Amino acid sequence: MGQEIDAFHFTSADFDAFETRLRQETTLLESWFRDHVFASTHKVGGFELEACLVAADLGPAPIAESFLARLADPLVVPELATFNAEINGTPQPLRGDALSRLAAGLEATWKGCAQAAAGLRARLAMIGILPTVCPEHLDMAHMSPLKRYRALNEQILQLRRRRPFTLEIRGKDRLFLERQDVMMESVATSFQLHLQVNAQEAARVYNWSKVLAAPMVAVSANSPFLFGRELWAESRIPLFEQAFSVGGPFFRERTTFGLRYVEDSVLECFRANLDRFPALLPQVMDEPPERLAHLRLHNGTIWRWNRPLIGFGADGTPHLRIEHRVMPAGPTIADAIANAALYFGAAQSFAGEMAHPRQRLPFSIAKGNFYQAAREGLAAEVEWLDGRSTTLHQVLADDLLPRAEQGLTELGIDRAERDRWLGIIADRLRTGQTGAAWQRAWVGRHGRDLRALTAAYLDHQESGLPVHQWPL
Repeated sequence: MGQEIDAFHFTSADFDAFETRLRQETTLLESWFRDHVFASTHKVGGFELEACLVAADLGPAPIAESFLARLADPLVVPELATFNAEINGTPQPLRGDALSRLAAGLEATWKGCAQAAAGLRARLAMIGILPTVCPEHLDMAHMSPLKRYRALNEQILQLRRRRPFTLEIRGKDRLFLERQDVMMESVATSFQLHLQVNAQEAARVYNWSKVLAAPMVAVSANSPFLFGRELWAESRIPLFEQAFSVGGPFFRERTTFGLRYVEDSVLECFRANLDRFPALLPQVMDEPPERLAHLRLHNGTIWRWNRPLIGFGADGTPHLRIEHRVMPAGPTIADAIANAALYFGAAQSFAGEMAHPRQRLPFSIAKGNFYQAAREGLAAEVEWLDGRSTTLHQVLADDLLPRAEQGLTELGIDRAERDRWLGIIADRLRTGQTGAAWQRAWVGRHGRDLRALTAAYLDHQESGLPVHQWPL
């Protein structure tokens, strides 16, 4: 959501002009798919990591402007709230020691971020939901000053006819809240993976990424507490969907698991963008159609949990990426890169499946699995491939870990790399200790003191040990 715009008030002429550009660029994109224009290269992996700034009192620290100015790193950019920031990784071809290179890049950037935060008497947290955040932190005074976010807020409110946003989540506890703006979304921080793929396999990788969404949520869950309530293992999922709800028909909701698999091409997603979703940011830009500026801006305001993206290489050649958005931030860099290894490897393995995934797992089942995973984590009981009933813990241990090993081998990832990063996943499954499980167990032992929980979490995070090694 990071692209800035020039204004946050628009006229009907702005919307008309934007739609004209969007239609032109969608037609051009259709010709690119037809004429095989996209780059055909070895797979490339990258990421975005959203982080929370934490004050000395362990609540959110609304110091992003000062933090970013002090840091002055182009890889670290503003987010929706003034207590968040986004860290971008440098993409790596997925071969050799690519995973360790991704980890080293993140470690270097994170170290700089931590030093900049410390200079402002703050700390940095990678966690799906900061346990100490409260509704009073979510006012417009804590929204980023970027025009983009204020425009999004205004346009979504108009689509909702100014009706308040309703947040309702039922877990161990029940949460019900009404808000007048989109700031609830700022509570949810994610680790979003990008996988550059060839056009001929993009539809397969996109569809199988939907299948993978449930086990990836379960193995990475890290968001059990919100506003003092214990809710889902990954409460970030319903929070994000409700925080950006436009309040209309389901098929027009902009943050969803989707309606179906694609049939032939991810082009179907961009056609749906044009046909089903009104523009939120109708910023008309002085860019040639070949840059797809309006199409890419519009796509950035439709937050599918798996999303196709268009990018460009240094020589201007367009490429396709699949953005896998389901995982929370944290608990540590080691955990995040291990999660990336699991996804990249499993996605590569499934990319070789020529049969359409609906033949092995109907879309409605994949969707149900996703929300069950968010509720119950590794213990979730699901229907897996070919109608098998099992738990997501077993899916990961018996199916996806071997698949990821196979896929990373196909990519040319070094043996030591595969052993290191997938070993973290294996140990997490052996102990059953995800970030969410650790937070719940800590509260079970020490009581629901969420400031003390946050302090303990930060201390363990800063040790660098993966979460399966964290003591209570």
